[in-house]
Amino acid sequence: MSAIATAAAASPKGPVRAWWQAAPFAGVFVLFFIVPLALIAMVSLWNFNEYELIPALSLRNYLSIFEGCSHLTDNGDLCVTLSTYLSTLKFCAIVWAVTLALGFVVAYFLAFHVRSTAMQTLLFVLCTVPFWTSNVIRMISWVPLLGRNGLVNQGLMWLGAVDSPIEWLLFSDFSVVLAFVHLYTMFMIVPIFNSMMRIDRSLLEAASDAGASGWQTLWNVIVPLSRTGILIGSIFVITIVMGDFVTIGVMGGQQIASVGKIIQVQTSYLQFPLAAANAVILLAVVLMIIWALTRLVDIRKEL
Repeated sequence: MSAIATAAAASPKGPVRAWWQAAPFAGVFVLFFIVPLALIAMVSLWNFNEYELIPALSLRNYLSIFEGCSHLTDNGDLCVTLSTYLSTLKFCAIVWAVTLALGFVVAYFLAFHVRSTAMQTLLFVLCTVPFWTSNVIRMISWVPLLGRNGLVNQGLMWLGAVDSPIEWLLFSDFSVVLAFVHLYTMFMIVPIFNSMMRIDRSLLEAASDAGASGWQTLWNVIVPLSRTGILIGSIFVITIVMGDFVTIGVMGGQQIASVGKIIQVQTSYLQFPLAAANAVILLAVVLMIIWALTRLVDIRKEL
């Protein structure tokens, strides 16, 4: 009884200790996340001209971004802002689908077909080899392969598959998607692989004993138990692709628009309030996508 009384007397100090333990992490979170976001939101409400930023509380930047979006243009097209967001979402959806397919296949092979832990580690390290160099170097390495006089076109012409070089291999939507997949598939492999390694192998044996085929086991056992990794990998890929401007600029030949590219151009022209407003809108769109994904899987319960 005395021990229980002592514990009860000391219990009020427990939350205090917990707050002190969390304080350093909370401080880092506030300093490097909350404060920058607050500054961006504040600057997005400022006015500006060719010479200076004018502190104010105005929705002018947001209104200018969506100016003309209430109706179609004379050519029957959407406004620039909506067209740019649709283009960015298109790349995001395609890259997500391709990286998910590739990442799931690679993770499945490493988790269930490679028995040796040493071999798993070796193959996993080989998957990380592209990350040993800069993203820009990896993108530029595609130019000699996909260019008009690149190795791919020369090989196809030598084989007689084409009569003239294929123009859309480089500086096109195809090259942008290819570069995205090359750069970010690893962000899908890692979380899916971790989820698969946590699957109890006795469940697979039970499914086999119950007469389930390989495809049935995959669809009804492995995929549902890997959904946490799929969701985390999807969040990684979607958030990166939505804000990327370097890959689209390099592989698109500066001819393809994206939201990140617009923000980068506005920043280079010192239109910081307009760029901040675009950043806030982009953040809102990404958060809505993440919210929709997290409605499918409760990460806190699955982890």
